[in-house]
Amino acid sequence: MDQVNEASRAPGFAPDSLVLNRKLPLWYQVSQSLRASILGRPQNASTRLPTEEQLAAHYGVSVLTMRQALKELESEGLISRHRRRGTFIEPRARRVSPVRLLGSIDTIVAQQSGERTTVLGHGRAPVPGDLAEFFPDCPEVVSYRRLRCDEGTGEPTNWAENAVRPEIAARLDVADLERWPMTKVLRDAIGVRISRITDTVEARLADPVTAELLQIPLLSPILHYTGVTYDEDGSVVDVARIRYRGDRFSFSVTVDAH
Repeated sequence: MDQVNEASRAPGFAPDSLVLNRKLPLWYQVSQSLRASILGRPQNASTRLPTEEQLAAHYGVSVLTMRQALKELESEGLISRHRRRGTFIEPRARRVSPVRLLGSIDTIVAQQSGERTTVLGHGRAPVPGDLAEFFPDCPEVVSYRRLRCDEGTGEPTNWAENAVRPEIAARLDVADLERWPMTKVLRDAIGVRISRITDTVEARLADPVTAELLQIPLLSPILHYTGVTYDEDGSVVDVARIRYRGDRFSFSVTVDAH
């Protein structure tokens, strides 16, 4: 089916809004925002993008800046540009997978499953300053660093750091962390009675370590997840910090009214 005919029957493509940071190149910010809109588009959205002029007006930038941003996305294979026909999203451009918070520990386990995991390293370390409030009686934690990759393509999708209480870590088998998510290992493999997990998700920019591990440009948008796991006595047993590629995941919350 011709792209133009298909696009004319689908709902119009609507890019996300963007608050520009004048300290960063405008074309780069626009390309990152448009990339996220493309990869997070609804399944039935049109594959035809608005014109350069319409996109420039939407983002509040010049047509030259918009053209540079589009050129970047074209070089990545996300879009194709056709003289007199317009600019189209390439069919192979992936839509992102949602990071869902549904209030269930099993949902968290499922969210973290289905990917190939490599343990990058582990060992005792002083409690990081930003985690001191969770481990007031522990001078040290055992830190685990893991990289998760897509089973099909081998592409890195996220990497995780877990800070675990030493007495809990002493019971862990590192090999289990390459088979199962930490939450499943804690609950099912060593029998920690988990009472709750407190989740926080933030939009951040990729630091040098994250950019290298996830094979993305420095300062690319990422989702930064923090999960604090409590046992039935109310003590923190694990703090997970996971960096998700912004072009592979979105953030979704479901609130039950009953």
